[in-house]
Amino acid sequence: MYSIKRIPVEAIKGRGAATRMPHRFERDERHSFDDGWENLDEEDGAARPATEVIWEDARSLITTNDSPDIHFDRSINPYRGCEHGCIYCYARPTHSYLNLSPGLDFETKIIAKRNAVEILRKELARKAYEPRFIAIGTATDCYQPVERELRITRGIIEVMHETNHPFALVTKSSGVERDLDLIAPMAAQGLAAVYVTITTLDADLARKLEPRAAAPHRRLRILRTLAEHGVPCGVSLAPQIPFLTDDMEQVLEAAWDAGAREAFYHVLRLPWEVAPLFRQWLQLHYPQRADRIMHRVQDMRGGKDYDSDFATRMKGSGPWADLIGQRFRKTAQRLGFNQKKADFPTVEFRRPSIGGQTSLF
Repeated sequence: MYSIKRIPVEAIKGRGAATRMPHRFERDERHSFDDGWENLDEEDGAARPATEVIWEDARSLITTNDSPDIHFDRSINPYRGCEHGCIYCYARPTHSYLNLSPGLDFETKIIAKRNAVEILRKELARKAYEPRFIAIGTATDCYQPVERELRITRGIIEVMHETNHPFALVTKSSGVERDLDLIAPMAAQGLAAVYVTITTLDADLARKLEPRAAAPHRRLRILRTLAEHGVPCGVSLAPQIPFLTDDMEQVLEAAWDAGAREAFYHVLRLPWEVAPLFRQWLQLHYPQRADRIMHRVQDMRGGKDYDSDFATRMKGSGPWADLIGQRFRKTAQRLGFNQKKADFPTVEFRRPSIGGQTSLF
């Protein structure tokens, strides 16, 4: 009888998921096991997969949505998958549509839209296009590590800068500081804002939750740098996880001191394969608290791991969700967050040139 070889915690350093969990469309599930003929420990490299960039020629770049619980209706995501490896990422199940695992594949096989700048120019140049605020990096981080070399996000912001098109982005990475030469002048015109996600100030917890993202103290420094350059900035406290990310008040206070003036939060979302992945992660890192945490998560979801209802999917429902909401509102109000919202004007928008030809209209 063969026993399944489980990947030890130390063999997944730097990765959020412990396995290439099969996606929901797969008919077969495969496991590695030791049959006595070869060594399957972490020294063979199988447990430490390298990041692979897979090029994609996108047919469109600007995505629209009509979700009533989202404050923007247009977004751009330069990448699919994210090397940050955040175990809670609600975008993990999108890799299933590519016949890839929402587990390790999501954080090791990064789909990069190499023609993003070209497609964006074409979309903005259309006569029928009406400019409206665009959110960048809403599904996966637009400044994840591969952006250092690929510079797709920078190319997109260059087009935004050229056309005076308003945008905001959300990130966990210090990579955004590289593009302040473009972002700061736009921010001075009210055309740009940046939101930094800080789930917790606990560095050890953050390293496990978001293994390849910037440390909490570094994200606070990002906020300070943005504020010093006159960029309107905010903090995202998403997701809130009961009995795990319990320092909401401290995060808000530190973010305010660093220069953030807007703040928002969401509670943990576990759609599709994210639920079993998160359970596996809890058993690896916090086995004593695993059941307790999941019970509280289910308390906010009507007894289920997740409920996709627009009315509750972001904030949850029930006493625990209400408590988190009250804590956020009271602290944000006390500190002075969300007193003024950016309006992102579009009157200065000008269509981009295509192939060297500048539009006359």
